[in-house]
Amino acid sequence: MNFATLQHEADGLSAGLPPLMVEADHLAASVSLGVHGRKRAGMGESFWQFRRYGQHDASSAIDWRASAKSQHLFVREREWEAAQTVWFWRDASANMRFGKPIEKRARAELLLLALAALLVRGGERVGFIGMEGAPAASRMALTRIGRALFGKNPEAALPPMAKMARGSHFVWFSDFLDEGVEETMQRLAHQGLKGHLVRIIDPAEEDFPYEGRLRFEAAMGGESEIFGRAEKVRDTYRARFVAHGEKIAQAAMKLGWTCTAHRTDHAPQRALIGLHGAIGGL
Repeated sequence: MNFATLQHEADGLSAGLPPLMVEADHLAASVSLGVHGRKRAGMGESFWQFRRYGQHDASSAIDWRASAKSQHLFVREREWEAAQTVWFWRDASANMRFGKPIEKRARAELLLLALAALLVRGGERVGFIGMEGAPAASRMALTRIGRALFGKNPEAALPPMAKMARGSHFVWFSDFLDEGVEETMQRLAHQGLKGHLVRIIDPAEEDFPYEGRLRFEAAMGGESEIFGRAEKVRDTYRARFVAHGEKIAQAAMKLGWTCTAHRTDHAPQRALIGLHGAIGGL
């Protein structure tokens, strides 16, 4: 398949995707100057740059064609090719529909796409569990991730079983409020994945600013609770919320994973830079 065909397919895939794709690309571009990709000299096949010949270089490394155009000797350097594969998953459960003015799910999708775009800029392969095609360091991979996010997608909270190579990175966006999170983490760690949890938090979930008589309903429906004076349970609720976050973070740490938290009322740029650093500044 030639480049023109690939470009045509990519344009076709991206047609009709929501504006969030554009927003994510702009977010990635806004922080790209503050992070670094994998471009450096090393073993590989792709040309990177010419540099002046040094005493430590072997004579076989000299590029005689380039040197013939100058009074100096030049060495052709190849780009270091040890691209990582980074898999993504986003919790699509009803819990993630909570939030005003920004839904947790919307912010998770923005950060996911922006991080994927940033990694592609650095030459890394990206993929989303359930998307069509294999992970790749290309614009097409981003459009396929977008299609997987916004296409027909059941409201699944936990990542399903999938074949992912050992040593791959796995970035999971969720509020981690559903049952089975820790068991899923252990399963993925057993696959040899380097996990990164991104806990998406709505301000109201953490601050519990409610007062007076209120009825709270479960996101999935079927359960509700009425409080005569909601402010009376604020301290107890906040303590439990903090304890839950610490439990998730400790479970991640035991597996050698990272865990970061992001409130939807905070700027996504800082979260994106932090995530890129957590993965190791690929």
